Amino acid sequence: MSELVRLIKKYPNRRLYDTKTSAYITLGDVKELVLKFEVFKVVDAKTAEDLTRSILLQIILEEETGGMPLFSSDLLSGFIRFYGSAMQGMLGKYLENNMKTFVDFQGKLQEQSRTVYGPGDNSHMQADFWAQFLNFQQPAMQNMMTAYMEQSKKMFQSMQDQLQTQTRTMFTGFQFNPEEPEQK
Repeated sequence: MSELVRLIKKYPNRRLYDTKTSAYITLGDVKELVLKFEVFKVVDAKTAEDLTRSILLQIILEEETGGMPLFSSDLLSGFIRFYGSAMQGMLGKYLENNMKTFVDFQGKLQEQSRTVYGPGDNSHMQADFWAQFLNFQQPAMQNMMTAYMEQSKKMFQSMQDQLQTQTRTMFTGFQFNPEEPEQK
């Protein structure tokens, strides 16, 4: 394993061991690694199975139960419905790309706030800036997000149409008419 990736081992007693610091750590410590953009991998100490996703999901579960949830029940239900469907992989990539776009947008706004407030630790001012920005720009942001979602919806529909067309083209030799019942 590359030295750039921090290795964390999970033992059968559920404890996490950070090989970089040679110490046991908690899920809270792993959350801090995520917040600091540290690259790490969690593996089962016995089998070397990659458990990184499982640990990240545990952190999300703790966050969801600990305060104001990020995911609504409807959203989570929608996620569950995609498991096992042909679109599962596409949804994951779609969400990943949208998260990257959102993070890039947030980074640009933070950079602009540094320009306004100056360098240094201005996290309190940035929080105020965000609150004011969202308060005044909420309707514009909602319109922008609505337009973005509509565009995404159209793109998704276009992809589905293309898949249907490609499928029909592949199976042109088969006699199939969905409006007429099959005759025996």
